[in-house]
Amino acid sequence: MIIVDGKGAIFGRMASLIAKAVINGEEVHLINAEEMVLSGDPRFLGEKFYLRRGAQHKGTPEHSPKWPRVPHLLVKRMIRGMLPFKEARGQAAFHRLRVYSGNPKNLSAGSNFEKTSPRRGSKYMRVLDLCRMMGYSG
Repeated sequence: MIIVDGKGAIFGRMASLIAKAVINGEEVHLINAEEMVLSGDPRFLGEKFYLRRGAQHKGTPEHSPKWPRVPHLLVKRMIRGMLPFKEARGQAAFHRLRVYSGNPKNLSAGSNFEKTSPRRGSKYMRVLDLCRMMGYSG
């Protein structure tokens, strides 16, 4: 079992490592998911995710993808996009992933993955701030 602390980590880099680990059969627990960082201008990131959340299937809107507002569920959904979810091995890998807001079970993160943080002076926003822009009130 691998325990990863997402506090201050760049989302894309950390998520790709997590996706590879669960595909290879490891069970991964990601703690502090709401503190992960998305790099880019916050105005454009908010606009991009707001449009993605509002996209609907023309024929039957019920078949549209669901994008959650809760931070740990949004992180889990974005990592799911990095897995071959339509195949059995991708769904099995997805079930080996646990994502938590905060650290509810008082897990201690090991140094399994190298954590990268945003560069000085770069524009970024936390996942929690993005979810609040989309209407999350927690």
